[in-house]
Formats: sequence, C-alpha cells, structure tokens
Amino acid sequence: MNTLWRLQHRLAPYLFVLPFVVLFLCFMLVPLCRSVVLALHKTSGPGAMQFVGLDNFEFVFQDDLFWRAVRNTLTYTVCFLSIQIPASLGLALLLNSRFVRGRDFFRYAFFSTHLVGNVFVAVLFMLLLAPRHGLINRVIGAVTPFGTELNWLGKPDLALPAVILAALWLSVGFGMIYFLAALQAVDQELYEAAQVDGAGAMSKFWHVTLPGIRPVLLFLLLVGMIGSFQLFELPYVLFQGPGPDNRALTVVMYLFQQGFETGDLGYASAIGWMLVLMVLAVSIAQIRLTRADRTD
Repeated sequence: MNTLWRLQHRLAPYLFVLPFVVLFLCFMLVPLCRSVVLALHKTSGPGAMQFVGLDNFEFVFQDDLFWRAVRNTLTYTVCFLSIQIPASLGLALLLNSRFVRGRDFFRYAFFSTHLVGNVFVAVLFMLLLAPRHGLINRVIGAVTPFGTELNWLGKPDLALPAVILAALWLSVGFGMIYFLAALQAVDQELYEAAQVDGAGAMSKFWHVTLPGIRPVLLFLLLVGMIGSFQLFELPYVLFQGPGPDNRALTVVMYLFQQGFETGDLGYASAIGWMLVLMVLAVSIAQIRLTRADRTD
C-alpha cells in the first residue's frame, strides 16, 4: 500500500501535465516540424512531393505577388494601428469620465462589436458598403458632395480603406476595454499632486495618464501588429478573394491560395515561415525600442 501511494505521489505531477503535452505535440510541435519539411519540397497535392531544398525560399524573394501582399499587409497594419489606438484611447477617456451618463451601456455597446467574428463583420460590411443603398454610402452622400455611388468593393483605391473600416468597427471596442482598465488603475494621488502643482488637463494627460497606461498601450500595439499580419478572413469574405487588382491581398490570404487553391503546400509553408520571420523581426524591434525608451 505504501509502495502504491509513493508511486501515485511520484507520477501525479506527470499525469497532470500529460494532457497539455499530448495536445502540444499533436497540434503544435508535429505540425511545426511538418511545415519545415514541406517548405523544402514542391508539392502538387498531399501525396506528390519533390525535394527542392531552399528553392521555395529563393522563389519567394522573386515573387512579385508575394511582395504585393507584404506591401498591402504593412500598409494595412500602419493605417489600422494609427487609427485604432487613438480611437480606443479616446473612447476610454470619454467613458471613464463620471460626467457621462449611461457609461455601462455605452461600454457594452462599443465592446459588443468585438464579440462577433470576422466573417460576420465581412458579410455585414458587404451590405453597409454597397453602392446607393448601403448605409455608409448614404451617410457620405448626405454630408459630402461625393454622392452615394462609391464602389468600395470594386474600385482598387477603396479596397484597403474598406478593410480598415470594417476592422476598426470590429476592434476599437476591444482596445477601449483594455484602456479603461488601465485608466482605472492609475493612482489618483498623482492627479491630485499634478493639480496642486497647477497642471492643466493636457499636462496631466502627458505626464500622468500616458505613463500610467504605457504597459497596456505597448501590449495593444504588439497584439494589434501581430493580428494585422495574420489578417485573412475579413478581406477574403468581404471581396470573395484578393479584391480588385489584388489590393486586398494579404500574406495569409496568399498563403491560403498557394496551399489550398493551387495545391503547392511546400511553397505555402515557405510563405508561412517568411511571415513568422517578419512578425518576429517586428516584435523584437518593438521590444528593443521599448526597453531603450525605458532606460532613457
């Protein structure tokens, strides 16, 4: 009996971590290793593989369509974060004020858009962006001289703005919740000290609020950047493909096209690893800039 108890006591920690290890091996480590193997092969389906070494990676650097997808993704990332972060912070500041009535209702209303998926938002904005009868075109026609004929889903120059508009509707409330939590965690005594020193509202914001919410701001920037590089479902459903003149083509969408429409899983794996390297490089650069800013 003592031997059995000692055996159970010794094996218990391993039994507790066993489900995680099994899931990690099946759904993370094995597919990761498999993608490395696939990236070194040319495939025309799951059964036909030909070893080509690093040829897939060499072709990536010569693939104009891949670099078009990279440019689209980078443009989307910069424009999206440049609007989403200030808009989320502005909403959080407004709804954190005690002078706003019905704050709980508005908080839920703005955050509720994040509870639906990308596919639902894409279908919704297909209707909202429709020429003439679309709500967005009607509003634009009512307040500007552009009229209601804007072809958001058919004109190349409007393709990326349409995706950004839909993504903002989906994610501004998400950032607002994080900023609200950060604002409520700022020490109120700092505001009182700033008030005693004669600081105005703008001075309090720059010297008290921003330093207090800085960790959340950096977190949202990093998460938003990674999410932007992974953009796929929203533009794919919204345009039923890469959009006019491939203006809505993203890196993940191009990966999907190569792997599951063309059937070359090897080249798709190489694109995936290129995406991993890009995200890793941007993340490391952001972390280093953050640390350097702290030391200053």
